[in-house]
Amino acid sequence: MNEISLDTALDITRKALAAGRDLAAAPLTVAVLDAGGHLVALQREDGASLLRPQVAIGKAWGAVALGKSSRALAADAQQRPSFIAALNALAEGKVVPAAGGVLIRDRDNRVIGAIGISGDVSDVDEQCAIRGVQAAGLQADAG
Repeated sequence: MNEISLDTALDITRKALAAGRDLAAAPLTVAVLDAGGHLVALQREDGASLLRPQVAIGKAWGAVALGKSSRALAADAQQRPSFIAALNALAEGKVVPAAGGVLIRDRDNRVIGAIGISGDVSDVDEQCAIRGVQAAGLQADAG
């Protein structure tokens, strides 16, 4: 598999939302993008606030665009704020450097997409993303 199908993306979102319920997370929004950064699936729980879809997409988009988790991008933002500001200007504001965006890898370790979650604190968002990807039988790359 070198692409992410709609069925797989929906499976990941459902499992990530289930993880959120297990963790008693605030209402979540989950976005799954393909390796080209295109939205494949978006699910927003009842009660999720207004900008959550854009934040979830931004976490996933930054991860797939730069080949590393949004947590790593957050670390870059602290260490090299000018670089992230310039990067985000080039990306037309699409990158959200906060934990919760994780690369999705297939069994051969190829990046097939990314998941982004927003709604709770970033660490919980990231836990739900990892659990959703792994429960779907894929590898979550949060490094």
